[in-house]
Amino acid sequence: MTSSTDSSSSSSSSSPPAINYILSFILVGLAWGLTTPFIRRAARAHKPQPHPLLDSPSVKASWLRSRLLAALFAALDLLRNPRYAVPLVLNLTGSVWFFLLIGKAELSLTVPIVNAMAFLFTVLGEWFVEGKVISRETGIGMVLSLAGIALCVQSKN
Repeated sequence: MTSSTDSSSSSSSSSPPAINYILSFILVGLAWGLTTPFIRRAARAHKPQPHPLLDSPSVKASWLRSRLLAALFAALDLLRNPRYAVPLVLNLTGSVWFFLLIGKAELSLTVPIVNAMAFLFTVLGEWFVEGKVISRETGIGMVLSLAGIALCVQSKN
């Protein structure tokens, strides 16, 4: 009797319930899509600080060195800005979740579902952050994306 109980519990523990996958797909799409408009707004509003080192003759003498230092200072300035850094960290966390998810879920479903979710949440995020109106064509695209997801899932059943 314990062997049938053990086998049923081991089979249920090896495959998580479908709701776990659904929530994972939504969370990754949310982390990727909803954070993008916030990152964009912060990057647009960013006013880099002048760095005296970039004006020094030794740096100006080397084109490559000046470009590398300018890129480094620009990245550091953005990362010090919480309006940019917090959504970026959430977005990157979504990437970690995605890589964990593709190790467990079926790849041919995971990639299109997560990317469609990211698209949907990006559109909603632009509406929320920038007040951008969702056009009829974009709304139709969102519905068609959801229909495509449904067809992908149905084809696997």
